[in-house]
Amino acid sequence: MIRFSRALMIGSAMVAMAAPVAVLPVAAQAQTVSGVTAVNQPSLNLSATGKVNVAPDQATINFGVVTEFPTAQEAMQANARQMNQVIAALRRAGIAERDIQTSGLNLSAQYDYQQNESPKLRGYQATNRVTVIINDLTKVGQTADAVVAAGVNQIDGITFGLKDPSAAENQARRLAVQALQAKAALYAEALGKPLGSIRNLTESGGYVPQPSPRMYSRAAGAIAMDSTAVESGELTVQIEINGLYDLGQ
Repeated sequence: MIRFSRALMIGSAMVAMAAPVAVLPVAAQAQTVSGVTAVNQPSLNLSATGKVNVAPDQATINFGVVTEFPTAQEAMQANARQMNQVIAALRRAGIAERDIQTSGLNLSAQYDYQQNESPKLRGYQATNRVTVIINDLTKVGQTADAVVAAGVNQIDGITFGLKDPSAAENQARRLAVQALQAKAALYAEALGKPLGSIRNLTESGGYVPQPSPRMYSRAAGAIAMDSTAVESGELTVQIEINGLYDLGQ
């Protein structure tokens, strides 16, 4: 009988300890119900765009020197001499050293292919590519002509940009927010409900340098007396936003 009494007492204690735990799911269920009530509140999920057109104040030109000779050493040496002349021409044109950057250096074997014959080595081609930033847009055409005269035989294109796009981006943001607010007010009025405060706001887009659609490629010695005409046009800075507004009942 003593052993049975101890077992009964232990079992009673375990039941007593387990009883408070059963209350937890009820509290959790109440929180879940409360959460569902908040999510079901009427809201507006809208988007708007702000655009600003601005004149660029910077240009980037990508060009290269390509040489081909029977041996790899000859190709590289000739390419180096030609590129040194190009760099000197850039410095004479007023381009700072920090605005001249080598963007690619390549040496590859060149083969001639004929039907039913093994490829025959024709020689080696060396390519040295440079990216140049021009801060005076009135000198873009003159600079392009100068480097071609100095030995450049490939010009891939021109990209126009902004030195500091923050002012244009901020203006586009203001226009986007104004458009979003106007759209939210219109929807609330059409629905016959008071517009509440904004709950969430996200942004995308921004400044992206825009390449010119024109491509340039001239052989050395084919320079006209007039400077190459380059029109910078305008850039479009665009900001897109998405906002979530509460609606009254």
